Amino acid sequence: MARIVISENVTLDGMVEDPTGEEGFERGGWFGQARDLPGWARLALEDALRAEALLLGRRTYEYFAARWPSRSGELADRLNSLPKYVVSSTLEDPDWNNSIVVKGDVVQEVSRLRTDLDGEILCLASFHLVRTLIDSGLVDELRLKVFPVVLGAGERLFGNTGDTIPMRLVDTTMIDAGVAVLTYELIQAKPASDRELQGSAGSKA
Repeated sequence: MARIVISENVTLDGMVEDPTGEEGFERGGWFGQARDLPGWARLALEDALRAEALLLGRRTYEYFAARWPSRSGELADRLNSLPKYVVSSTLEDPDWNNSIVVKGDVVQEVSRLRTDLDGEILCLASFHLVRTLIDSGLVDELRLKVFPVVLGAGERLFGNTGDTIPMRLVDTTMIDAGVAVLTYELIQAKPASDRELQGSAGSKA
């Protein structure tokens, strides 16, 4: 079974909207010059090399597909060669090589994909998709690159959730320009049947 890993660039107050400033958001562009920083680039390459496939929402897919096929270098070569699963109900003919459209119920289809594949499935950006995956208990690891800026407005990584989602911090490091890299494992809730069994055992002890 594959592990689903989320890799996100976020601000200190949890915003993810328009990091490069190309979407017209008035507070966009907070990603700044980080694309040229060696520490960030190294982590992006490490994520891609560990992945067996990419999982993307449509908007993120289209953004990447318009840029990466024409680029060169180790990261571009890896992203271009990886299988890419794009969650969309409307996309018909993806033109980025090795792209497969995932239609239907997102939770069911991603659960099937997680069962069918091995290794890491890397989800980049795609915050609407990320919210669904986290709320459905399908995410195994969260890798956050936290930029030292507060926007005060915009789309946050986490929206409202159906329940509390506990996480365990497993690694921290600092890279260029004061960006904190935080890695969390998600602690999956046990099925109700398991909790009931444990409760019964405890009452008999």
